[in-house]
Amino acid sequence: MVTLAPRVVVAGTRSGVGKTTVATGLMAALRARGLRVSGHKVGPDFIDPGYHALACGRAPRNLDAFMHGPDLIAPLFLHGTAGADVAVIEGAMGLFDGRAGTDEASTAHIARLLDAPVLLVVDASSQSRSVAAEVHGFASFDPSIRVAGVVLNRVASDRHEQMLREALAPLGIPVVGVLRRGERVAAPSRHLGLVPVAERRTEALDLVDALRRRVDEGVDMEAVVRMARSAPALDAERWRPPVHLGDVTRPVVAVAGGPAFTFVYTEHRELLEAAGAEVADFDPLRDEALPEGTGAAYLGGGFPEVYARELAANTGLADDLRALSASGGPIVAECGGLLYLCRSLDGRPMVGLVDAEAEFTDKLALGYRALRAASPGPLGPEGTPARGHEFHRTTVRPRAGAAPAWEFEDRAPEGFVVRNVHASYVHTAWAARPEMARCLVAYALAQEATA
Repeated sequence: MVTLAPRVVVAGTRSGVGKTTVATGLMAALRARGLRVSGHKVGPDFIDPGYHALACGRAPRNLDAFMHGPDLIAPLFLHGTAGADVAVIEGAMGLFDGRAGTDEASTAHIARLLDAPVLLVVDASSQSRSVAAEVHGFASFDPSIRVAGVVLNRVASDRHEQMLREALAPLGIPVVGVLRRGERVAAPSRHLGLVPVAERRTEALDLVDALRRRVDEGVDMEAVVRMARSAPALDAERWRPPVHLGDVTRPVVAVAGGPAFTFVYTEHRELLEAAGAEVADFDPLRDEALPEGTGAAYLGGGFPEVYARELAANTGLADDLRALSASGGPIVAECGGLLYLCRSLDGRPMVGLVDAEAEFTDKLALGYRALRAASPGPLGPEGTPARGHEFHRTTVRPRAGAAPAWEFEDRAPEGFVVRNVHASYVHTAWAARPEMARCLVAYALAQEATA
């Protein structure tokens, strides 16, 4: 199906050049003009999409060519942009930085798969004519990538701007935005990046509005819209969560949220609902019991290490999770969810469904993972293939239980499958494996049938 989908990729020459500022500000500024904006993030990041959701007023989306596979990128993009007038796709790292030093899953890879023009954000501080060499290099490095415009960030003065524009003029790539050095808008960070929106919603709203104003004043918004509309139509079918038309019963799948558990992909919820579940949210920091009628639970990632004291104090919810497991209800936990299910986290008692101790560490575990199920469980039978990623500064001892969750080609098995509990550090991409959601719902239905 050929579909018009105005789109632009906001990419940086490297990390830290202001790419997130420009992308999020663009989303908010376009929305303020009355456009329906769809926000997307290249790669597996959970934090930036939270700010995108505030800017766009709709669910955020990730586009990951490793976890989803190249063939699914355009269909997922069209699913996310349904009903939108324009899409802004924020890149990851530098434009050409991909998996293990390759092009795979890079921002350029996504731009190529979507045939999308690239708006290149450049840190112009401490340079003048050299900026032309930098932009020329990025524009010519891969002929399949169209750098359609440049935003100059951290520009010192009117004279500095004039020198930069004169240097870039021979390239024929328009400068569509200039952001001054003294106008920097910052958000607090910690060990895994920005502090998530769920932990500071009021401040995050103020930040997004400040980014909107800054981009609105410094960027030619009409030029960006023309750029987005220059993208050709996409010849692809929109991805849709496969609908399960079996049992009439709709088991309740409780999904952890709140400040401590913010790492959940939008498609996970959609897939659970399409598989026949009723999705109910709960906050482990505040809710002393699981939602009424819970038949299964999904605990995604986040920052439980920051809230270990509060989680330990919520003994009522821990009792409920243990009772759910004892009754046969499946529980899937990824990364932060794994920490919460351990016996302890930094010495504080947790739920105890996983026979392991968790603690914070200075060492960063980061990377994509190709894996397959080492043991049968609520995400599928033994041998089920999957792709995912790890991103944490904690460790769990032991690394795996007697029945590990996952096995890899290049490392020891990891995670725990304990009866109906599947707990692991790996964030998996269910959009590429919808059967994972169906399996979790089937486990919940089976438990209800025998209750």
